[in-house]
Amino acid sequence: MKKTWVKGLLACSLAAIVLAGCGSNSGDGNGASGNTAGGKPQKLVISTWGFAEDFYNKEVYEPFEKAHNVKIVLETGNNADRLSKIMQGSSDVDVIYLSDYYAQQGIEAGVFEKIDRSHFKNLDHIYDIAQAPNGEDYGPAYTIGQLGIAYDPQAAGTTIESWSDLWNPELKGKLTMPSITSTSGPMMVDAASIITGSTEFNEDKAFEQLAALNPSVVKYYSKTSEFVNMFTQGEAAAGPIMQMYLNDLQKAVPGIEFVTPKEGAYAIINTLNVVKGSKNKELAEQFIDWQLSQEVQEKAAKAKVDSPANKDVKLTDEEAAGVTYGADVVENLQILDMAYVNSHLKAWTDRFNREVTR
Repeated sequence: MKKTWVKGLLACSLAAIVLAGCGSNSGDGNGASGNTAGGKPQKLVISTWGFAEDFYNKEVYEPFEKAHNVKIVLETGNNADRLSKIMQGSSDVDVIYLSDYYAQQGIEAGVFEKIDRSHFKNLDHIYDIAQAPNGEDYGPAYTIGQLGIAYDPQAAGTTIESWSDLWNPELKGKLTMPSITSTSGPMMVDAASIITGSTEFNEDKAFEQLAALNPSVVKYYSKTSEFVNMFTQGEAAAGPIMQMYLNDLQKAVPGIEFVTPKEGAYAIINTLNVVKGSKNKELAEQFIDWQLSQEVQEKAAKAKVDSPANKDVKLTDEEAAGVTYGADVVENLQILDMAYVNSHLKAWTDRFNREVTR
């Protein structure tokens, strides 16, 4: 039996209906907790990627530290390395930022605490798909971006409007694609199934299409910096990428355009979770709630740091440029079932190496 592994919005909405303790629109996550009476600050250890450090220090970490008499200590690195460190038990992290893909691995490994939703004031103000991306017991998404296609029309020599356009022979030797083991790699397996006309995910047809596409691919990238460098150096003219990197791309190559494929872009969901054994669980939950607040979310969106998960954020057209914004966009994103992805990824990786890049 074929398994449909792209969740519909309705399913996500139903999974997120039961919410406890949702507060008012003005909830800022900076309610009383921590050592607010003074004295030595509590330490809150946060594991994150380390990008946009100036923004996060000024607009996220420092206000929370002042409100709670807390000293935030950062551990930085990529998803895989940071999760691995926690799984090995060699970390004192309280809160961890991860993509939903890696968060699911952490859940299956049992390294996250179950959250108490009564401690969150802002859950009711984020999109349904952000409220419980990995299940009701675990942390919410604080940003929802989209994976679409970036391309240089002049260098590509063709117009791109859909995922199927990546198979256009005009793009032979001009295409870059994500590695199968990257966050967006499994999304391309699903897209390859979709273009065959299958109404349900068809693994065999997907890998046939990926094998047919391989001659057009210059490189399978594992880091966004590789994608940007290939465009800058004229080595690639098209490829799937997260919209949040469009500004960087356009600075390097002004003519680049971003396309939301007509079949639908994929949701890029980044989450926050409390690490198992944290001695600061309630404080960690309040930090997560602060990250979800309209105040933080609006500043992050206007700075082009993160696309907002908070549906109360208001942006002008200029401020929204390059940002995944608005219910009409967010509610139409394709969402993968990460439990299904993780259970199949090893087999897919083996098959990709054997059938696609052989």
